[in-house]
Amino acid sequence: MSPPGSGQPGSQYKQEKSMRPVIDNDFLLHSDAAKALYHQYAEKMPIIDYHCHIDPQDIAEDRIYDNITQVWLGGDHYKWRLMRANGVSEEYVTGGAPDREKFQKFAAVMPKAAGNPVYHWVHLELKRYFGYEGELNEDTAEQVWQLCNERLKTLSVRKMIARYHVKVIATTDDPADALTAHEQIAADPDCKVKVIPAWRPDKVLNIHKEGAAAYLGKLSQAAGVEITGLDSLFAALSRRMDFFASHGCCASDHGLERTPCPAAKAEAEAVLTRVLRGEEVSREDAAQFQYVVMRFLAGEYHSRNWVMQLHMCATYGVNTFQQKKLGPDTGFDCIGSSCNVEHLAHLLTGLSADDALGKTILYSLNPNDLDLLAVLTGSFQQAGLAGKIQLGAAWWFNDTYSGIRAQLTAVANNSLLGNFIGMLTDSRSFLSYARHEYFRRILCDMVGGWMEQGMLSDNLKTWGRLVEDVSYHNVQRYFFQQ
Repeated sequence: MSPPGSGQPGSQYKQEKSMRPVIDNDFLLHSDAAKALYHQYAEKMPIIDYHCHIDPQDIAEDRIYDNITQVWLGGDHYKWRLMRANGVSEEYVTGGAPDREKFQKFAAVMPKAAGNPVYHWVHLELKRYFGYEGELNEDTAEQVWQLCNERLKTLSVRKMIARYHVKVIATTDDPADALTAHEQIAADPDCKVKVIPAWRPDKVLNIHKEGAAAYLGKLSQAAGVEITGLDSLFAALSRRMDFFASHGCCASDHGLERTPCPAAKAEAEAVLTRVLRGEEVSREDAAQFQYVVMRFLAGEYHSRNWVMQLHMCATYGVNTFQQKKLGPDTGFDCIGSSCNVEHLAHLLTGLSADDALGKTILYSLNPNDLDLLAVLTGSFQQAGLAGKIQLGAAWWFNDTYSGIRAQLTAVANNSLLGNFIGMLTDSRSFLSYARHEYFRRILCDMVGGWMEQGMLSDNLKTWGRLVEDVSYHNVQRYFFQQ
């Protein structure tokens, strides 16, 4: 092994390459065709973020964060999990440690995060929002802290949104929500981004979870309908959907741990009756209830021309000890078992037979389901509506370099990549729009690679049009035109 500074090739490489920005102009673009596709086509496209978990109240107030810890580490499961993996005490993750100390603990994680998408996201965000091109680590933490905090004094959430030319944001909202923040945003002529609610009735469907009966009382009050059984539940839900539609809603979303199990209405009625009496029900009971309620909801979505999104196969709160200490949505979830394709096909078939199957996006957190779901979409398409049933974007734990490539490959192999509706943030952070750039670079690298390898023609205009469609035009048509 050569001594330090000997001038041997390894030493020279380190000296020459150390000045390169972490994120350079051609980041992830490994061919001339890929570079042309991204810089001439994908880079300029605006964003429609059709699924996220940001708080619309922050947009209404045009919030300004006090420091980078607030905007980066507040509610970000991805970063929390990495900090815990590095042995960081919970006091510095979700606890009460000073923000500066939390940031230092997170910065120390980055040199160990080779191959993790958070490393890429962090450095994309540092470059795009704060102009920092170096590497975040323990030694640079103070410099980055000062730089970001100075920039945040004037970088409000609306400016963060505008940086990536975001045109539409669909938040995630409970059926009983008053949508006050959405009303504030709609009434503000200075807000240039369109912000719409998305209907997320998980607390209705997860009837086996603690607090289900109390929630049904809350929903009853919001709808002005006393819920005593399935028919009154459906009436309450329909009334609330009308309210959401009046606020611009055009999408629903569902977090389903298991694929709903085929059941008759009487079985679901019995489950609901037990819950209303204050009794507990099992996951199996809930799966039957979910099937019947999903049949009703899907028909309502179709009649309103809403998009139905099914996020399946996540297992929530697997560390029950920590979950009880810290509460839900604190980063203790994992990939669940594979989809039950027979049950899912039964649901889609029943809806199709009833002419109640509308535009539908299928996501599974289990990566083994990619080809399964991509093939399943081909059995339920419709004449005159290209890509009606979609395999959703790489989601959550699959939102990685390899996961995005695997999802795009599954769509390309089994359907039409040119009809895919592209990326979403699925995030609670206003800086996460950089993930759309990450996705688009990977998309261009894949398509450009196929061009270079002779698997596609060398017609840049043809594949540039496909890249633009997947980046923006398809999702715009899917949600707002067809």
